[in-house]
Amino acid sequence: MSHVLSLTPETTLARWRTPLLMVALLWLGLFALYWPTFMSMVDIWDRSETYTHGFLIFPIAFWLLWRNRALAVGLPIVPDWRALLLMLLTGAGWVLAQAGGVLVVSQYAFVTLLLLAVWAVLGWRVLWALFFPLMFLYFSVPVGEVLIPKLMAFTASFTVGAIKLTGLPVYQEGTFFYLPGSKWSVVEGCSGLRYLISAFTLSCLYAYLTYRTPWRRVAFAAAGLVVPVFANGLRAFMIVMIAYLSDMKLALGIDHYIYGWVFFGFVMLILFWIGTFWREDLQEEEAPAAHPGPALPPTRYLAIAVAVAMMGFLWPAYVRHLDDRPAPDTSPLAVMPQGGWQVVAPFTNWIPHWEKPSQQWRAYYLKDGHKVMLEINYYATQRQGSEIITTGNYFIHQKDPVWANVGQHLETERIGARTDQVLVGHLHSADQHLLVWQWNDIDGRRVMNDYEAKLILAWKKVRGRADDGAAVIIATPCQDNKDCSAVLRDFAHAMTPAIRAAMAREGGR
Repeated sequence: MSHVLSLTPETTLARWRTPLLMVALLWLGLFALYWPTFMSMVDIWDRSETYTHGFLIFPIAFWLLWRNRALAVGLPIVPDWRALLLMLLTGAGWVLAQAGGVLVVSQYAFVTLLLLAVWAVLGWRVLWALFFPLMFLYFSVPVGEVLIPKLMAFTASFTVGAIKLTGLPVYQEGTFFYLPGSKWSVVEGCSGLRYLISAFTLSCLYAYLTYRTPWRRVAFAAAGLVVPVFANGLRAFMIVMIAYLSDMKLALGIDHYIYGWVFFGFVMLILFWIGTFWREDLQEEEAPAAHPGPALPPTRYLAIAVAVAMMGFLWPAYVRHLDDRPAPDTSPLAVMPQGGWQVVAPFTNWIPHWEKPSQQWRAYYLKDGHKVMLEINYYATQRQGSEIITTGNYFIHQKDPVWANVGQHLETERIGARTDQVLVGHLHSADQHLLVWQWNDIDGRRVMNDYEAKLILAWKKVRGRADDGAAVIIATPCQDNKDCSAVLRDFAHAMTPAIRAAMAREGGR
């Protein structure tokens, strides 16, 4: 520490004034250029309790940077042009994410650009000295929704397994389960995602502040991932048992959430208490020896700052160019019946939820006593809020008062001469069960991997090509143990040529 203290405040201030000013100006410029991306993060922080902690991430990161300033103050400040190559790749990734409507990737790219600006101006050694405070900014990105279905399934299975250990009779159907006189379901709010994200963020911060040994930091952060998942399962089991044993009088209203957060707080308190047994924060973290190196002329910092600014401006300008393209004229979709299928009146009140398609076709068909519903949601020149792949597209809402989705999964089906994956769903209401198939038609082929579909559409858009596609949904009543898959297989085989012809007319292919 004596090396750091030997630097006079006047020397330190003079040496850091210009590069820090350049970094501050670059960050202001990046926030201005990528403001819609940053605001997409803020909007999610504001509307979702799961990500409310995002408002605290930047202030905490700045506090950590100030707290750790002694680790960097004695290091040489050497602009690093290698960071520009990564800025080039990160910017290209941001463009692809914007074109494909993948918010989380564009948000990660934005945060990465902030870090790369620090690297470019201050150099690698300073970046490494301040690595955790800067990396902590990534917690500001609202991520994790992709885990919700798996967390819901785990919570339901854990709860049912724990109930069976008590000897109570319980029947499980997907994320729904039944006890004598009561019906339960694990919905998105019960998945435990908000507990998981909050716990992991706190655990990483606690591990960094409390430990000095890397393996202890990693181990405690890993505990912050594992413990909340099992704790949420135990929380769900306790709530079900409290409600059941109280004749459904307790743990059903606002106290359902109060019990959950109290239990979560208790679990985290125990976790942090256990972590104190191996604490290392009582020993001061040693700053590196001061080797500031020769002072560089301000023009060196100005040159790389200008290069970073130009690199940052390039990508938003290109995205604006892509977004300014006019939407094509669209004509109404129409799918003519083929293969013996005939149009009939609606036979179900279920309607899929696909957001703002450019064109939509929904019709009901009959053949040999078998009924099939067909819906096509066609998307042309996709934009935010009108996309073929988005979490806003689903079979039914989690809290639908009539319908329940008791399970959906990808399945390989042979339709005609082709074998493709389709998303299979089982929907139940009080008086009807439906078997549903859904697939995405992009460039004349079925694409069921969301990441592959997003990449295909984004790549088409950034090259100025039409990024159109369609979500095709077919459904049939499924009761009395009949082979419902055979009905949908026959319908898809017979009607695919007509469906493809309708979309080809719409897309101009």
